[in-house]
Amino acid sequence: MVRKLTAAAAALATLTVSCAPPTQSPTKVRALVLSSNGEYAPTEVELKTITDIVAMEGQVMKVVGGAHIRVDSQDPELSAAQTEEAYMRAVLKDVGRPVTASYITDEKGVLWPADFHTWNLVTTYYNLERAWEYFTVTAEVKQAELPQTTTYYFPELVLADLKDEPQIDNAMYFSPVQAFMVLPFKTIEKAPMALNASILTHEYAHLVFNRRVYEGRSIPTPLQNWALDGSTPGLNALKSLDEGLADFHAYVASCQTSYNCNPRVLYTTLEGPKSEARDLSRKWCMGTELSQSLFTANFGAFDPAHYQVGTIMASALYESAATSPAWRQVLARAVVAAYSDVDPAKPGLAQLAKIYNGNQSGFTLARALRSIIQHIPNGEVDLKTRVCSNLATRLRIPLAALSGGTDAGPSDCPEGATINDCSIAP
Repeated sequence: MVRKLTAAAAALATLTVSCAPPTQSPTKVRALVLSSNGEYAPTEVELKTITDIVAMEGQVMKVVGGAHIRVDSQDPELSAAQTEEAYMRAVLKDVGRPVTASYITDEKGVLWPADFHTWNLVTTYYNLERAWEYFTVTAEVKQAELPQTTTYYFPELVLADLKDEPQIDNAMYFSPVQAFMVLPFKTIEKAPMALNASILTHEYAHLVFNRRVYEGRSIPTPLQNWALDGSTPGLNALKSLDEGLADFHAYVASCQTSYNCNPRVLYTTLEGPKSEARDLSRKWCMGTELSQSLFTANFGAFDPAHYQVGTIMASALYESAATSPAWRQVLARAVVAAYSDVDPAKPGLAQLAKIYNGNQSGFTLARALRSIIQHIPNGEVDLKTRVCSNLATRLRIPLAALSGGTDAGPSDCPEGATINDCSIAP
């Protein structure tokens, strides 16, 4: 992939060099987009929210290069931090600086990135802009909830408690600094993660989850409090929800791309077992050992099983809505609406986390998923029936638990929901 980009940039040498082109709205530029044949190709796109095409800044994000972030439990400055602002200052050792993108202008006035990093930056902005558009339009999140977010490009990120070397080969939303990160890559031989629209939509979904469920906190209260317990069933469930629902959103958003619906979030970046394990089109089911671990393990031992539980959950939602674009939209909106809702008849995940703050065993996967079910409009009986049946079947949850048992109301599972056989564990 890198060799292809270098060759593409070299082939543009005969075009007009434009070091600092004016920014228009929208700006027509070439980005690397996954085409219908499964290949990334230079494609003319419009950046609708960009305000500075050279510094790569706009309504959706601003790019910062050269930053140094270090999270170290032995850092005295970090230990002394009493506020989130102080915490962010403590981990951000070098705030970085603006980037400078370079372009070549073709005869139609379309900008072509002139080097690899500009290709990477433009495609990153385009992918995050599409993710932002998906959440603000399809999922109906208000734009005011999703203001400009910093993207640290090729920062030095050190998680010292894991290893005292910079992290590589990743693209992520990192809540401690409330920012996206596109890390340097060294071992990935296929498409870098920032080029993968599904991965960046998945990461943007983490931002939305953080804003609504965690109220935008760098160190979310339930994660901080529940992690102190020996057994962490609530934390395990919450982390599983965050991962699984992010995969579901990435799938729904992909249906609006030229490649069309992509149930494989890691496709084009990773291959083999790692990619196949996150394929939502497969019939994943909860196994006994995984279920026991979800309810009894400490998250330190449960990790990375939250990805497995999340995949099972997302595959159930995928199966429920895959045949209908209208159902996909309704379900995506229901999921996001369930993140936070102060209505006591159908409290959101944020409210449930507060209710069970002192007793995380009450925050079960079943109780959280019931909130999603309750936010599917009552008129969507067929969709709600499918969601209830698939979640109950694949996660081995009694239908009564998804419907509140004797407390079931009109927003819970319809009578037609059933539990079927499920025998393929991830």
